[in-house]
Amino acid sequence: MFELLGQMWQFIQNPAPEPSFISETVIYLQLCIVSTLLAIVVALPLGILVAQRQISAFLLTNFTGLMRAVPTLVFFALAYPYLGLGFKPAVIALTVIGIPPILLNTIAGLRGIDAATVDAARGMGMTSLQVLWRIQIPLTLPVVAAGVRTAAVQIVATAPLAALIGGAGYGDYIIGGLGLINIPIVLAGVIPVALLALLFEVALAGVQRLLTPAGLRVSQPSAEEAPTQAAASSDQPLAA
Repeated sequence: MFELLGQMWQFIQNPAPEPSFISETVIYLQLCIVSTLLAIVVALPLGILVAQRQISAFLLTNFTGLMRAVPTLVFFALAYPYLGLGFKPAVIALTVIGIPPILLNTIAGLRGIDAATVDAARGMGMTSLQVLWRIQIPLTLPVVAAGVRTAAVQIVATAPLAALIGGAGYGDYIIGGLGLINIPIVLAGVIPVALLALLFEVALAGVQRLLTPAGLRVSQPSAEEAPTQAAASSDQPLAA
């Protein structure tokens, strides 16, 4: 094992004719960060928009749940015929993969807010928009952060497949190493992906905790519990 790690280290220092380790790391980080940010930009407003509409929330929650059951390779296969090869189609495919957890958690968080809290805010004279920005969104942020955490880790773990459509990154090492039956090259891609996934998990867990009020930290639903909560509360329309 130590011999394989030594060979891996030698490859990282001099990966020719493969791209340099630093350049692959930069590309991989760009893939993961850009895809996660785009998933947030798409899923968060969409979740806020439909959460207040019972039928739309129910349909979108179930459709998004079905998307999570689709094999990851399908998204890359669909991106290739329309967008070709390269960074752009890889980012779009990864963004699609990252949207469901954020969308589900946004809907779950908004629909899980106690109606009495909303009624009390309205009783103080707040408009619907003020209730949304001052009450509902702050209370929902920890659940949304849990969705972002799940999406980001999933994107990091899936991004090596982007090399199949020219996305580059650590996937080049993994796929190239498998083709050459060269374990050290494979490890040069696999180990950084695992470490990066752990880094994202720990960092975003810290962000989630910071966004969670002290009184809610014990009862805050996890990223996996939030979609279940959304389904359970789908028959309770959120006040407009």
